[in-house]
Amino acid sequence: MTVPYAVGFTMTPGEVAMDALAVQGNLPSWLAGTLIRNGPGAFQIGSQSYRHWFDGLAMLHRFTFQGSRVSYANRYLQSKSYLGAKETGTITHAEFATDPPRTRFERVMAVLSPHVTDSAKVNVAKIAGRYLALAETPIQLEFDVQTLQTVGRFNYEQRAVGQMTTVHPQFDPANKWAYNVVTRYHAVSHYNLYRIAESGQMQRLAAVRAMQPAYMHSFGMSERYLILTEFPLVVNSIDLLLWRKPYIENFRWEPERGTPFTIIDRLTGEVVGRFDCDPFFAFHHVNAFEQQDELIVDLVSYDDASIIQSYYLQRLSDPANELPIGTLRRYRVPIRTKHSRVKEEIISEACLELPRFDYERYNTRRDYRYVYGCGIHPEHRAGFYNQIVKGRIPNGNLQTWHEAGCYPGEPVFVGRPDRNDEDDGVLLSVVLDAVSGTSFLLVLDAQALEEIARVEVPHPILFGYHGEFFGEPVNG
Repeated sequence: MTVPYAVGFTMTPGEVAMDALAVQGNLPSWLAGTLIRNGPGAFQIGSQSYRHWFDGLAMLHRFTFQGSRVSYANRYLQSKSYLGAKETGTITHAEFATDPPRTRFERVMAVLSPHVTDSAKVNVAKIAGRYLALAETPIQLEFDVQTLQTVGRFNYEQRAVGQMTTVHPQFDPANKWAYNVVTRYHAVSHYNLYRIAESGQMQRLAAVRAMQPAYMHSFGMSERYLILTEFPLVVNSIDLLLWRKPYIENFRWEPERGTPFTIIDRLTGEVVGRFDCDPFFAFHHVNAFEQQDELIVDLVSYDDASIIQSYYLQRLSDPANELPIGTLRRYRVPIRTKHSRVKEEIISEACLELPRFDYERYNTRRDYRYVYGCGIHPEHRAGFYNQIVKGRIPNGNLQTWHEAGCYPGEPVFVGRPDRNDEDDGVLLSVVLDAVSGTSFLLVLDAQALEEIARVEVPHPILFGYHGEFFGEPVNG
């Protein structure tokens, strides 16, 4: 790559643990806890390279805040994908858009015994008291939040082959339940919706038939409903089970299908309706709530699925490449009038991706007002995400943070413990400084979107996806 941000798609120099990083500015005295970031730690194994931003070997990053001190550590997940690559110096497991080099015989054997990745590189969550690294593949890896050591596995269903899951579980703090969706590929496929109690007991709440399942990175939840948004990026299950091509390359864009919303009662598991909508694509649900006779669903949406092709590393290596713009949109599902179509409204035309909000207090609430995310500066369209965006709902008013040569990651909102205002808190974003070739953790005032502090990391952190802040004390 010759682009300024090329180091973000290379290889982490090594695993480290540091008691204290250099801090510029003043950290809030109330900010105590641990930020865990997840993403690829290596895009190259020996002489072989991964093809897509969503490929690579999973690496966790830990930033622990204790007073004015911030400690840091990183560590590869000890997945079979990582251990196989470490032992052989080659890519050994199939990823999102990369398959291992194989002979014809090995391809035949792969159909009988596929090596699907367990490189859980996309997100992190605490489910039933266990810290989990999450991937769209069904194998989620448990880790120790202090040492980042891989300590176990978590499966929704016993047979790993032939299923995928979303990487954005939903949480109901009132009942202490977690929810997720597993797509089970078969002659007749199903979206299986699971509910997990704090004790770890797991229940299949619903099984929704899908003749040609859609690619779903996330799903929605309101106070009463679970929401499956079935984008017309679909797959013939047999093609996926035979695994002749990398996972995502088996899917086809069929806009004539539209994008139906399937609504499930999250207490009973009953499918209460399926509502048609014009075709669009999205990775990320933001929030959802009921309002009179409508179910309001906010997403970051695209007109089609070309954003996936735009994340191939060959595309990203082109200095003139411009990513498709994802915009914050609202969908009105006529939950009481089952013969009406879903209506779409654009809240903001500005680019926004990797959305976050005050999930802890405002998830499923109709009075939430702020969404944070990564964006693209309108005067610097070519390249990669280069600014942080704060959007106000419902009018779409924007605030932004931008610094030349810097490429911020997902901004994680951490609220002040005694806050009264929804945006009273900070945003934590890992930023790649293309000039220095290193990274820093940016701490922004979430109200003014102004820098409070930055925590310097002496090496680059590769472009990752998602993370979570855990307020409980962790010895760094």
